[in-house]
Amino acid sequence: MPDGRAGMVVVAGIDALRADLGRLFVVVGVFDGLHLGHLYLLGRLCEEAERRDARPAVITFDHHPDEILTGAAPPLLCDPDERLERLAGAGVEVTVVQHFDVALRMTEFDEFIRRIAAGTSLAGFLMTPDSAFGHERRGTPEAVAALGNAMGYEVAVIPSLDLNGRPVRSGEIRSDIAAGDLAGAARLLGRPPWWGRGGRPRGARSASSSRCRSPSRRPASTRCRLTREGAARPEGQPRWAPTVA
Repeated sequence: MPDGRAGMVVVAGIDALRADLGRLFVVVGVFDGLHLGHLYLLGRLCEEAERRDARPAVITFDHHPDEILTGAAPPLLCDPDERLERLAGAGVEVTVVQHFDVALRMTEFDEFIRRIAAGTSLAGFLMTPDSAFGHERRGTPEAVAALGNAMGYEVAVIPSLDLNGRPVRSGEIRSDIAAGDLAGAARLLGRPPWWGRGGRPRGARSASSSRCRSPSRRPASTRCRLTREGAARPEGQPRWAPTVA
């Protein structure tokens, strides 16, 4: 699995994808915390991408989707820049940081996929059985695979990671931190929780204080350790949910 730490490309949104980025095999998700479940998923992403002679790619968001879906985001488990560092260290070669707004919330999964494929060669998607993305979560593994039959990409579906019968998810880690069970949170994170202001774990503070800056306000095309480029869900209302929490 490539390190990628010195050369991961960060793209500001799916509409900024370019053909010279190569053939991409993609997973979509928030990836807050980069916990053990994420690392398992990214390891499989790299394996599945290699099988298809593609680059492992992540599509994530400039802030937590719940800021739009519910009007309030949960506390973040890691800062946006740290998230990029950890994605690079896990072998991801291309990360797309997509702006999440009401327009994206209303975007159908097939339109979202066609916008990806319009910019670069799409090898396929990695998904879990309960994952879905797009307006009203219509982009299930089955629906994404059916579209792939027409568009020429593949979908690999893998089980989510459980640890001693417990799902490894960001929400579970936040629950442990809120309950004061930092050892439980560390088991799921794979490391101790980071500490924020006032001596509290990072997952215990407001997500609004850690909101990622919009990539469009960053310099277009910077290369240092990473290469950055161009870049309230009320009851009964439609939603747009990412694959991975």
